[in-house]
Formats: sequence, C-alpha cells, structure tokens
Amino acid sequence: EHHYGLPLEMRVLRYFPRAWTAEDSLLVGASMAEMLNHGTYLDDLNREKILARLGPELTSDLYVESSERDIVPGHDLDEIAPAAVAPDTAQRAAKEPVAVKHLERRRHHRAAVDRGTPGTRGISEWGDRNSRMDRVRAGSNDWVISGAHTASGRPLLSNDMHLPHHIPNTWYEAHLTCGDFDVAGVTLPGSPWVMVGHNRRIAWGFTNLGPDVEDIFVENFNAQGEYQTAAGWQKPEVRHEVIHVKRGMDVKMDVVVTRHGPIISREMKGEGRQLALKWAIYDTGLSLPFYAVNSAQNWNQFRAAFGRFNGPGQNIVYADVDGNIGYQATGRVPIRASGDGALPVSGADDAHEWTGYVPFEEMPSVYNPPSGIIATANGRVTAEVPKNSITKEWESPYRTERIYRVLRQNKKFTSADMLALQTDVQSDLDKFMAQRMVYAVDQNVGASARGKNAADILRRFDGKISMDSAAAAIEQRARGWLTETLLKNKLGDDADLYRWYMKTVWLENAVGFQTERWLPEKYKSWDELLAASVEAAVNDREAPRDLASWKYGDYSTVQVGHPIFGKIPWVKKYASTRRLPQSGNGITVKQVGGEFAPSERFTADFGDLDQSTLNIVNGQSGNLFSPYFNDQFDAWYRGTTFRLAFKPETVESTAAHRLRLE
Repeated sequence: EHHYGLPLEMRVLRYFPRAWTAEDSLLVGASMAEMLNHGTYLDDLNREKILARLGPELTSDLYVESSERDIVPGHDLDEIAPAAVAPDTAQRAAKEPVAVKHLERRRHHRAAVDRGTPGTRGISEWGDRNSRMDRVRAGSNDWVISGAHTASGRPLLSNDMHLPHHIPNTWYEAHLTCGDFDVAGVTLPGSPWVMVGHNRRIAWGFTNLGPDVEDIFVENFNAQGEYQTAAGWQKPEVRHEVIHVKRGMDVKMDVVVTRHGPIISREMKGEGRQLALKWAIYDTGLSLPFYAVNSAQNWNQFRAAFGRFNGPGQNIVYADVDGNIGYQATGRVPIRASGDGALPVSGADDAHEWTGYVPFEEMPSVYNPPSGIIATANGRVTAEVPKNSITKEWESPYRTERIYRVLRQNKKFTSADMLALQTDVQSDLDKFMAQRMVYAVDQNVGASARGKNAADILRRFDGKISMDSAAAAIEQRARGWLTETLLKNKLGDDADLYRWYMKTVWLENAVGFQTERWLPEKYKSWDELLAASVEAAVNDREAPRDLASWKYGDYSTVQVGHPIFGKIPWVKKYASTRRLPQSGNGITVKQVGGEFAPSERFTADFGDLDQSTLNIVNGQSGNLFSPYFNDQFDAWYRGTTFRLAFKPETVESTAAHRLRLE
C-alpha cells in the first residue's frame, strides 16, 4: 500500500516487498552468521586434495595452526617476542640456521600445540583484484585497556570490524532510549538492537572467533536410495523446493537430507561422492539475546546474556564504569566423538558424530588480567590444546602482536591514540621479509642494476605499508611472487586450493628456517630464490622505470560502488566513491584489501562517554539524492572520526538535523 514511497532501487528492479516480520529480522542475523562462519567445508575438501597430492609432511607445513607470535587474551605479559632482524653475514658464513630470534625462541611451543592434521574455519575470502599479493581474508580488531594505561584513569575500549564494502553501509548508527534502556552504537539494519556499542554502564566490541562449525560426511547410498548408518539403512528426507525466477521459469529441485544435513554434491564440480554438510546452525537455530546484552549493567549480567548466544562465535571485549575489563568467547562449538573435522569423514558409522556443544563455562574467558590489556584480532585465544577444540585455523598473529606492542608502551592513552592504532599500518613481517630480500640480493653476484637499486630502497624500509612507499610496493610484489612460486612448484594448477588464515605464517616459517623441502629444485639456495623474487618484482610490467617513484598505492586501491547504480556509466560517479590509493595490507592493524576494510571504528571512553567516537564507511544514507549520501567516506578514508554524543543534553546541543518517522 506504500509502493509510492519505495526506495529507487526497488522501483528500478520492479520489486515490491511483503510486510516485514520478526522472522525477517532473524534471517538478517542468519545472513551475517552465514558470512562469518559458513564455508569451512570447502577448505576441508581442498585440504583433502592437497593432502592426497603432497602427503602429510608438506601438508602439515601448509596448515600450520600456531605461531611464535601468538598472544592469548590475559596471557600477554611475557609473550611478545622481540622484533625480527635479518641474520648477519658471519652467521650465514658459519652456516648456522637462519632462524630469526622470535622464531627460534619459542619453537618448542609450536611442537606442543601442533596436533597432526589441523582443520579450517571459514569467512568469505576477498582478494585484492588490483594486485598479485596474497589473498586476504577479512578479520577484525578489538581491544580494551584498564585505567592504569589511560590519561583519564578509566578504561578505553576500541573495535573495528572488517567486512566487505557495501552501499548502503553494513551498519546503521543508532542511539536507542526508552526509560532506563539507553544504548548507542551500530545496528544491523533489520535487527532492532545495538550490536556493538555502549550503554550507561558497559561497552563491548566483537571480532570473529571463527569456530569450526561445519563438517563433511561422506554418505553411502544403496540402490534403493537409502543411506548407511550404524543402526542400518535409512530413508533420507526429501524436500521439494521451488525457486521463482523473475521473468523466467521456476526452478524446481529436490533437496536430499540425511541425519548429517543436506547432500551438496550437485554443487561441487567433479564430485562423485554423496557429501552431506553438517552445520551447527541446523541443530541450534539462531538465538540473538541482544536486548539482554544492551540492558546488561555489569560483567555477570553481560556474560549471562551471551551465555544464550548461539550465533556466529565471537571474541568479545568488555569494559564498565567501575573500571573492570574482560574478554569472553561465545558461540556454539561442536564436540566431536573423534577427529577434528579437518577432513571429510565417513557417515556410515558414529565414529565422528557430534556429541554436543562446548559448555559456555568452558569457553575462554578473562576478567581483569594483571596486565590491564586485552586484545583480539581473530588470532589464537587458547594457550594450550583445550579439551574440546574451538578451531584449527586461527588468523595470522601479526595484527594481535602489533596491537599489544603499541598498548604496552609506557604512556597514558587517549581516544585519539586508539584511532591512531586502528589506522596503524606497521608490519613487522613485511619488514623482516624486506631484510631477508636485501641480504639475498647483496649475496647475489649476478644481481641486476635494478635489483641492486631495489635492495637499496628496501634497506631503508621501516615496515610501514604506506600508500606512497616504494619499498612497500617492491616488497609486496616480491612476496606475492615468492608465495606463488613456492605453491605452484608443489601444487601446480591446484595452488589456488590453498586458502589458510596462517598462510603468511607458513611463508615466514619457510623463509626463516630455510626449509629445504620447500626450496624449488631450480634454485641452489634460499638466497638465490629471494633474490629472484626481487628481480621478478622490479621487472613486473607495472614497475616504473624509476623504482624510487613507485608507490604502493598505485595498485592497492579502494572504491566503494553502489550494487545497481554503480554499474550504470552516466550514474556511476554519483553512486560510488572515487577510486583512491590506500595504505595497509592484510596483516596490518588497518587491515584492507580490494573489497573489504574496517566497516566501522568505535571507541568507548569511560573517562567521559560523551567523548566516545564512532564512524562508518559511507554514512547513514543509501539515497543517492540525499546530502548525507557517502558523507562519512572522507573521514573514514583519511582516518578521522566523529564524537558519539550520549548524554541527552549533549545530544540536544550538538544535533544538526532531526528526522521524525510517524
């Protein structure tokens, strides 16, 4: 009845939505759950192929699941290793192991944590389409520091969640008040709660925990269409579904469902087996207790609310007005009778069945740690192997390590310092790789003039992945070539099957320890290979004649486009942001790729909640003709932010516009 007021996009597509229901709000949450925790089964299948091709030793190298750089919430006092340094000539001449200090110092830790064949977790993967850099998967950062580390003597809590770019923006800023219910932050359109933010007493932020909540079961069917179980042959459920296609014929399909889940083989090219997908959301449904979260007044109420949360598992940091800080892992993590879910398993018996879910009280949790610092960036959150594994694939540890390095400085932090950390582009890994490349070129008697020139530029590299950095451009291109060369040498055309959060840890281990089994036969040494990576980078078709004029931002760019109008030539420039160079990469605190980046930057300041800050990528409006369309993009891009006024009198005095819905 209100078709005249529909958004322009719906009118262009001639789409007339039905009335919104509570079910739709839950489906919004389910969509987010699918993006964050769905897709691990593809990694399981890819890993199966890689294992068959490479065998257990090389596969174990690739699927590394811990790093000497790992820092676990609440256990950071002695876990930050010294920054990596390149080996000197005397060390190399003596043929000592080329393991940098941070690799050697805690090598025993990896042996204690590695457990055979690890598994995966899934977030959709977005590669930088403008370069040959390593594929990058989006993550997030959150941290909280106690008043002992702040200028106000009260906690500061910061969160930036990294998600795909969208117009309209993923998040919608809101301040919800009703009596004593008073909460501000970002909402997920369609869901009537603040997802991340603060109320009068507490604040919280998220990063994806990434639990392994999907397994593939290989089902054995007989000629009668029954599948095998420990209790005998059973008839599967068959769902008849119809997909309506606009201006086309309906698509009718039958979905076969076993006790483990739907058969998905028809969606897998070249797959002859009957594969059933078991996913936790099929068992648990979706419970989003955010009204209780938004209303919580203290740590116990906060934990009680999230104890009922069975959405996509999250790392949550917490702070309150009384000066307390905390961390809690959430979500439903399956307990397996045997195995770790890393590879497809037989569904014909009960050997790999899920026997339940990890109790909330056994999930990692920290409250007021002695250091007064808690940070997570999708990395490892358990110091040792837990009784029930949360996941086998943690994010690479570089962002977490960098956050702790900054927060452990002897200074009193402000909210401005938190924004500076959210936009930090320092990379110790890339600095280490550059140092190794410099050493390799210096030892290469056949180095070209361009190679030597590149080495001189890299010699001065401080590790900052800045858009105007020539060294970052050279090192990133060289590292991308090196990764591609090592993988194609072993996997050939199947190299793209390898998608692993700790891919960079595998590379760091291979280069740092000079692992012989990974050195391609055509190279006599790792120095020769590393020197070749520099030569390949500087002879790239995009490399300028004057290497010093090369800029990382020449090929690392960002442009956010409208999904419909961004594809129409004469409207595109009004419906999208302009294409701009950007600093940072996939392992800097400011984590960016071609298609994703921080979707918001939030800091709660308990010194004065009126001084809290928040900005999103594009702004609130999705209307091309609104003056508020894309009005936050410049601030987001340049690393500035906005005050998040909270007290009623402050909101009233700073308001510039009022929109009333009746």
